Amino acid sequence: MGAPRAPRHTGRRQGVAAAVGGWSVTHRWAAVGIWVLFVVLATVAGSAAGRAEVSDSEEVPGETGRAAEILEDAGVDEPVGESVLVQSPDGALKASAGEFRTAVEDVVRAVEGTGEVADVVSPYDSDTISGDGRSALVQFRMKGDPETAADRVEPVTDAVAGVQEKHEPSGLLVEEIGGASMEKTFDDAFGEDFKKAEYSAVPIAFGILLIVFGAFVAALLPVVLALTAIVATVGLMGVVSHVQPMSDVADSVMLLVGLAVGVDYCLFYLRREREERAKGRDARTALEIAAATSGRAVLVSGVTVIVAMSGMLFTGLADFEAMGVASLMVVAVAMVGSVTVLPAMLSLLGERVEKGRVPFLARLKRGRTNAGGESRVWRAVLTRVLRRPKAAVIVATGALAAIALPAVGMNTANLTLDQEFGDSLPIVQTYDRINEAFPGGSDPAEVVVRADDISAPEVRKAIADFEEQALGTGASKGPIDIQVHDDANVAIIDVPLVGGSDQDEAEKSLALLRDEIRPATLEAVDGVEAPVGGQVAGSKDFNDQLVGAVVPVFLFVVAFAFLLMLMAFRSLTIAVTSILLNLLSVGAAYGVLTMVFQHGWGAGLVGAEGVGAIVAWLPLFLFVILFGLSMDYHVFVVSRIKEARAQGRNTADAISHGVITTAGVVTSAAVIMVAVFSIFGTLSMQSMKQMGVGLATAVLIDATIIRGVLLPAVMSLLGERNWHFPKALRWLPDLEHDEPHEPQPVPTGSAWPPVPADSPLIEGSRR
Repeated sequence: MGAPRAPRHTGRRQGVAAAVGGWSVTHRWAAVGIWVLFVVLATVAGSAAGRAEVSDSEEVPGETGRAAEILEDAGVDEPVGESVLVQSPDGALKASAGEFRTAVEDVVRAVEGTGEVADVVSPYDSDTISGDGRSALVQFRMKGDPETAADRVEPVTDAVAGVQEKHEPSGLLVEEIGGASMEKTFDDAFGEDFKKAEYSAVPIAFGILLIVFGAFVAALLPVVLALTAIVATVGLMGVVSHVQPMSDVADSVMLLVGLAVGVDYCLFYLRREREERAKGRDARTALEIAAATSGRAVLVSGVTVIVAMSGMLFTGLADFEAMGVASLMVVAVAMVGSVTVLPAMLSLLGERVEKGRVPFLARLKRGRTNAGGESRVWRAVLTRVLRRPKAAVIVATGALAAIALPAVGMNTANLTLDQEFGDSLPIVQTYDRINEAFPGGSDPAEVVVRADDISAPEVRKAIADFEEQALGTGASKGPIDIQVHDDANVAIIDVPLVGGSDQDEAEKSLALLRDEIRPATLEAVDGVEAPVGGQVAGSKDFNDQLVGAVVPVFLFVVAFAFLLMLMAFRSLTIAVTSILLNLLSVGAAYGVLTMVFQHGWGAGLVGAEGVGAIVAWLPLFLFVILFGLSMDYHVFVVSRIKEARAQGRNTADAISHGVITTAGVVTSAAVIMVAVFSIFGTLSMQSMKQMGVGLATAVLIDATIIRGVLLPAVMSLLGERNWHFPKALRWLPDLEHDEPHEPQPVPTGSAWPPVPADSPLIEGSRR
């Protein structure tokens, strides 16, 4: 005979989460088999479909994208350009000196001898000699596919290094820089950095889960769910990439988000199932309650996160759109896995989920919890908060507002190489030396001219006039390089911009080219199109698009999150407070970023001295990610509070019960997220460091001050007004279908004994 079943509340419809969870428990082998088949099929489909990457023309909108599109349509694969700087730092040798000329000739012979380069041009032929006569550039292009140039540039850089060694006694510097050599240098320096960060995220998450649960199998289960969700999403990304191209940065974001939500959702579910079994419920009833409560919270949370991630689709930027699609897919997959295969796995494992217990962890947890298994720390904090909720709101809000205040003066910018990578890499120093000697030479504007007949006299004259005016107006100091592709009716004009690596100054030269010189020359000829691209133009076009996207993304995310909260909790008050609390945590994260990376307060602790700005794309990215992840915790905590009230508790008791019973899982999930995000805060690239610090800080603030102090204090002050829902809004769909389960006495004769009171699973889940 089975154990007695919990009484049913037939007056309410069974929700989706409860129905799916019940089916999975009843058909557990089928549920597991379907999940495994799904992961396998997604992987196979992705492999068969291949993967489409974001192209140059899709990466940046505006003129930069149009310039790349013209070259792609014309089939012009622009070779990767490289330069070798020959320089006398102290000016002892001029370019006219015999030894200087010998060094230049040695460079030309050395690079030609590798067989990897073409179109080698001596500075004495191209007049690429600095005004002070102590610097010269040997220019050439890499042969073959531009996409693989970085893989083939090493023999060339080695040859240049040999020339440097030969002429070092004379005090000459001989250094190479270009698209291929820079890409290889940064890949060598930071590629392993990224891989280590990604590979270490999973072991760190598992280690923390092992401490939380004290049992190997229980700790492994959330990691397995998250990893299978990530593997399936990787396959789906290959299929979807043919509609929405993907990028490497989308992979990294997908991994972070997938690991975070996959582990979170499993923690929510497992913690509730363990709690119900500790109360003496039989196995099936415990799983049904977990499905109806935590399962519902997972669905609401997942949909909210998906909506937030969808905000990236409104940016009009290919990388953001790729990140948005990849993130919402992994959240959807993890959400589905949590409410289907997870209850089936828990049913199959039974008591075996506690295999591999670590005894000393159980003893450690007993010292931190009371007789009821509740965290002594959170109980003490909440007692004080609910005793003086008004003071708690004033103190917590004041502290967060003070932290957020520096964000008012946030300075966003596209980081220079010095800011992004520091001066530890020799190639960064080479970049600075070239820009000083040849302003704009490292990042020239690229004017792509398309005409019906590129060889027509009027077109050739327009190109010549453009070159003359670019030099005559001071937009460029030269040398201007012109390549004509007669078969494609396309010409490429490389124009070094005055201002060099100074983005603001270079943009003034760019504006002169776009707004004055081009209309008077190239565009004066019928049928000629001449978009201006390049690094400086790309940064400006990207920023312009990003600034224009801020308002629509913000409105979309906030409006739809508000609507979902209304439908999920049937309370206008909870919907409003949810949005305000989330905005407060995002604002605090912005403030910390500004203090550390812009003002330099504590910058030495994270290796961010002298940055002085926040990378331009980060605020919008953080807003979308943090708004989604913050809703994870908010939905889980408020769901438990509302469930307690539905079971007959008054509002004060419901708040206390909801926060205390969720404190352990929220804290554990937050610790995992903070640890994983902090890994990226240790990377050498400042943009990744800023992203890691911003995410880790926001999650830490959200899980402690927001959910542990401000949320219960605000709800305590509002009292019964928490549940206010105007009649005018009652037409909205009702997402509150899952039934609350009343307390049930310990069953006798259960085929599956209750979990022991000292189980590390229970103690860990209640921390």
